[in-house]
Amino acid sequence: MNTFPSFSFPLAFETRMKNSLGKYWDQFVQAHQQPAPVSIRINPAKYKADLPRVPWSDYGFYLNERPVFTLDPLFHAGAYYVQEASSLFLEQVLKQTADLTQPLRVLDLCAAPGGKSTHLLSLLSPDSLLISNEVIRPRAQILWENIQKWGHTNVVVTNSDPSAFQKLKGYFDIILVDAPCSGEGLFRKDPEAQTEWSEENVMLCSQRQRRILNDVWPALKQNGLLIYSTCTYNRFENEENLSTWAKEHAVEFVSIQQPEAWNIETISFGPSVGYRFYPHRVQGEGFFIFSIYQKRKHRWGKNKTWRKVEHPNNQRYRPHKTMDERTRSVSVGTTRRSDSANSGFIT
Repeated sequence: MNTFPSFSFPLAFETRMKNSLGKYWDQFVQAHQQPAPVSIRINPAKYKADLPRVPWSDYGFYLNERPVFTLDPLFHAGAYYVQEASSLFLEQVLKQTADLTQPLRVLDLCAAPGGKSTHLLSLLSPDSLLISNEVIRPRAQILWENIQKWGHTNVVVTNSDPSAFQKLKGYFDIILVDAPCSGEGLFRKDPEAQTEWSEENVMLCSQRQRRILNDVWPALKQNGLLIYSTCTYNRFENEENLSTWAKEHAVEFVSIQQPEAWNIETISFGPSVGYRFYPHRVQGEGFFIFSIYQKRKHRWGKNKTWRKVEHPNNQRYRPHKTMDERTRSVSVGTTRRSDSANSGFIT
């Protein structure tokens, strides 16, 4: 098998990861010396594939090699999206926590270049509404182009700061925050992420992520679902953000069941639970995700009723509608998102 030349991790990153991984550090290094897996997610309305499947997604498939996607008419027609396999775990989170047959209001807050939004469109009912937002204008244009190719009409692309959504108090059933991060999980496929990494940037990203969460939190319904993800490993952007959020807000963490064969690490501490992907354990890149419900403080008014939705692994009360009814001051290149290094615009 062909390998990439050996490279050195940033010293502070290497020290931390050695302490974290222990005897598995060598496997982690070896994984970074192998070519990154190539994966796509098909548009089920336009395309079918007979390829090795990403185990946690009905629409994700692996390719044996990376073609020049921009020369493929099917790519330009929105038949598939080039997306990193680990990030497709979003599908499991949604299927186990939400009734996707119902009309839902969903916000993808940090949406460019569009991997999560197009994935959401393939999972949500046609009567749902997706707001796909990107704060950086040039990236919002790329997002709009990818959304347009996917071919759904129940989506609106916006170019707003996260705080702008506070005006829509309690509006969204689901909010996804694929937060801008230090990009540690993308070192193998995005060398710039490694050269730009620093401990200072990790802390800056952590602070920015908390601010984004605080800005958008009022827009989530009571008992609504918040999904948070990064493409990084460190505890400051993941576990500590998780713990802080649990202490400051009325939340309930959601456990997602998965077979042991998937090799996804479950991170549990106190009431908090999240899921971490390592490239030496899965056929994918580094990724972290957790999901929480905003705890219900009181019942809805007379125009809404409560019902219990049965899921394979979770039972939660969800609002049933009756018939009446980011500033992410970031500069491009200093932060990463989980589908950015494998977006359809990169060949």
